[in-house]
Amino acid sequence: MSEKYKTKDRDGIYFISISVVQWADVFTRREYCEIICNSLAYCHKEKDLTLYAWCIMTNHIHLICSSPTLANTIRDFKKYTAKELFKAIQQNTQESRKPWLCWLIKSAGELSSKHEEYKFWQPGYHPILLHNNYLVEQKLNYLHRNPVTAGFVEEPEHWYYSSARDYAGSQGRLHITFIQ
Repeated sequence: MSEKYKTKDRDGIYFISISVVQWADVFTRREYCEIICNSLAYCHKEKDLTLYAWCIMTNHIHLICSSPTLANTIRDFKKYTAKELFKAIQQNTQESRKPWLCWLIKSAGELSSKHEEYKFWQPGYHPILLHNNYLVEQKLNYLHRNPVTAGFVEEPEHWYYSSARDYAGSQGRLHITFIQ
């Protein structure tokens, strides 16, 4: 992993992206998005993760967050959610893409350097330190406008799985801390 994408500042606020293997559109079902939200809530409560902004897209997640142990927290988050999401896909009787998604996730595991049983997430999480107000605003706008740019909604706050609601003055799905 490049030195460019490591968390060096334990107190820093980072913009991170976590992507599904092969950019598969998994988060098109509420059940899968709820696994992500519940896990983020757990990390906030139990692992000292501070969320400033977040957005779940169909095949990736963006977070603006901080934690004294960010690398470990994200590692644990990815490990837990990979297991839970794979299990949810396998057990979902309504999932029309189940054979394909299971094949994709298992194939990614077999092809990985560790030859795992399955692999849900792409390696890494691409942390970018937001060391000034310009970067904070840029990434916050990018994150919240992602569903608008993708053509899913007309206004950022219309996307349920995002902190844009909080920033627009409504109650969002997860607890966030506003950036000062």
